This record gives sequence, C-alpha cells and structure tokens, in this order.
Amino acid sequence: MARLTIDLGSSPGIMPLSYVGLSYEAAQLANPQFFSASNKELIKLVHELGTQGVLRIGGGTSELTKYSAQKAAGTPPFETFGPDTSKTVKQGTVTTAFAIENLRSFLDVTGWTCLYGLNLGQGTKENAVAEAEAAQRILGPRLWALQIGNEPDSFRNRYRPASYGPQDYIHEWLEFHDAIVQRVPTAKFAGPDISNKLSFLTAFAEEARYHPDVILLTGHYYAMGPAGRPDATMENLLSANPTSATMKWSAIPMVKEAMRTAALPFRVSEANSCWNGGQPGVSDVFGSALWCADTMLRFASLGFCGMNVHGGGNGVYSSIVGSETTGFTRRPEFFGMQFASRFAGATMEKTTITCESDRVTGYAAGMGNRVDRIAIINKTVNPITVTMPDTLRERRQWSVLRLTAPSVESTTDVRLAEDDVVPGTQKELNAEPYNAVLLSSVQ
Repeated sequence: MARLTIDLGSSPGIMPLSYVGLSYEAAQLANPQFFSASNKELIKLVHELGTQGVLRIGGGTSELTKYSAQKAAGTPPFETFGPDTSKTVKQGTVTTAFAIENLRSFLDVTGWTCLYGLNLGQGTKENAVAEAEAAQRILGPRLWALQIGNEPDSFRNRYRPASYGPQDYIHEWLEFHDAIVQRVPTAKFAGPDISNKLSFLTAFAEEARYHPDVILLTGHYYAMGPAGRPDATMENLLSANPTSATMKWSAIPMVKEAMRTAALPFRVSEANSCWNGGQPGVSDVFGSALWCADTMLRFASLGFCGMNVHGGGNGVYSSIVGSETTGFTRRPEFFGMQFASRFAGATMEKTTITCESDRVTGYAAGMGNRVDRIAIINKTVNPITVTMPDTLRERRQWSVLRLTAPSVESTTDVRLAEDDVVPGTQKELNAEPYNAVLLSSVQ
C-alpha cells in the first residue's frame, strides 16, 4: 500500500507546452535532407510527442562541425548520425545555409522551436558569427536561442589546458557573445550547456545577470554512464538516485540557486539513461520508458522548463531510430516521453508519496486549484495500490492511461493505451508491476 498527498499551496509552476524536446548531434545537419519538410515520417513521430516542442542541435559534434554559406556538392557523408561516442569517427562535418533552410521548413511543419549550438571548443569566433547570423536570419521565430559551446566544463585536457575553469569559459563566452551581438543584435542566448560541473553553471548564472539577451540556463543529465560500466544496469537505472548520475539529485539546490541568481528558467537540454551511446539491454528496453516518464515528470515537479532526450541514428538509447531510407522506429523511451507530455500546459503540484519502496513515485497537476491528473509510476516487481488524497474524493469522470509492456526487458510491444472512462469517486489507484498509470479528469 501507498498513500499520495498533494500540497496545493506549493506549486513549482506550469509545465510548459514546449516541455518535451529532442536533442540531436550538430553533425546530423551535414545531411540537409534529414531535418526538412520532406521527411514526413519523422515529422509524424515528432507530432506524436507534441506540437510545441523544442529541437536542440548540439552535442559533442558541435565542437567538430564548421559552417559554410555554400551548399555542399555531392552526396552527404552519411544519412543519419547518432549519439557522439568514444567510437564515433571524429571527422569534420559541415553545416550549410541550405541545411538551415531545410531545418526551418521542418520546424515550421512540426511547430517546434530550436536551441542551436555553436562551435566553441574548436571553432573560430568568425565562423560562429557567420553561423549565428544565418541561423537568426533563416530560422527567425523558430530559433529560441543560441548556445555557445557544448559541455564546456569538459573542455580541459581535450580542447583546453588542464587548468581551464569557469572563469576561462566565461572569458571565451563573452568574446563570442559580443562578436555575435555586434552582427546579430537581436540574438538570444542559452547556456552554459554543462555536463556535470555546477561551478560552470554558477559562474554563467552570475554573468547572465548583466545580459538581458540570455534567456535560459541549460545543463545535461545522464542517469548512468559511461556505457559498459558494471553499474550500467536496470537495477541502477530504476533506483531513486542512480549511483553514477552525471548530476546527483542532491545537487538540485545548486541548480535552483543558479535559477534565482539569474532570474531565469532551467532546461535539461540533453538527457538520457546512459552516456556514451547507451547500454544495450537497459537503454533500449521498456525499463527505460518508465525511467524517462519518471525523470521528465520529476524535473517538471522541480520547476524546470523542459527536457531534451538525446538520440539520433540507431543509437542504443535513442527514442526514435532509423532513417528515411530504412524507415523510423519508436523505441520504448518514446512512449515514456508521450506519457509525461500529458502534463504539458498544466500546473504541477507538490506531491508526496508514502510507500515502502522509493521506486514508486507520484505526480499531480491541474488547472487553478483543482487537480485534474494524477500519475503513479511503479518501478518495482510488485503491484501497488495507492490511496488517493481527499481532494480527489468528489464525483467525476476519469480516463485511465496505462504505459505497459510484457516485461521490463521488452524491446517491443510497448503500449500507451487508454482504459474505459471510469465514473465516480477515486479512492485508490492500482499500478501493476513495472507500470505507469495516469488518471485524468474528463469533466
């Protein structure tokens, strides 16, 4: 048994309609046909996630990609490019104005906006200015913000000396920022897009106070990693606080303090289960869908404004895999994203769930002072009956949505299905083993 408590006086805010997001490597733009209005199958899948999401372009390959105003001649070097890993071939890729024009058509059809990453690690200021100008001119209102650099807290011993720290990054960021603004005075910025070192976020939040064109704080979250570590297991992934997470839950107060310092929202601009491409048998099975739904709703309950699930190509942890040639497939995480997206546009409420297992979580949201949706996510092997709070004891009609699969290890047959409408007072909600259930008021 478990009991859910809702504190209607402590809302962290509304889960934005643009909360759901996808993240792709910048190298993917080397194939200008991938993100284009002609890629109708991918557009259909993006629409299934939401009509106002955010596409983030960046990742490790943003530090390997250059910009050219000229349309590339010949065949693109690849059709799809998945997550950047230690085994990815490190070769220079080129983003062109033509690719950005096609990206605009993709965004127009999907209704999504874009977080667009620029090359700081190995790029020149002049090239970043040219790319920023093209992105602003071509993407127009579909460009939410520019990001200068990907995971700058990981630059040292890679692109920078071992002594490289937050203030070194801020100095470089200012040089690029000021040069871009001189050419593109209406540009908006997000950052610092860190991997895990919160000192970089703190320094950026302090600097952002002096730049009204900085509109968003960003950082990454991976529950485990790298792939191949002994603790990259389902047991760890489904735990309340994965032992090898890139950002421990205990660090959340520092993130919130940065939000207060800068007076800006925070978005998890790149996230997934296990970095370095994902762990086979963990990142690509149903358990990852439960992890994804739970993590997205947990971040929303903290007041974060969105989460971009990283992927692409045929990456193990990608929520959508495939290409125009082979067709696209929904991986289990896709359904977890869909489940969490049912809260978009509603006010998240502070919830507490009392249960013997910390792998049972509960979330609530609604409009005004009336709760109209409740989610229970059961990441245990046992069925759970959750006693509902008194606020749900009034008579209504409810729809029930269940996220299920034959087993936690299932790679297929994942279902996100509506039950029949349930009338009456809701005193209890049952969640089967490895199951997520959403109760929504329909009157």
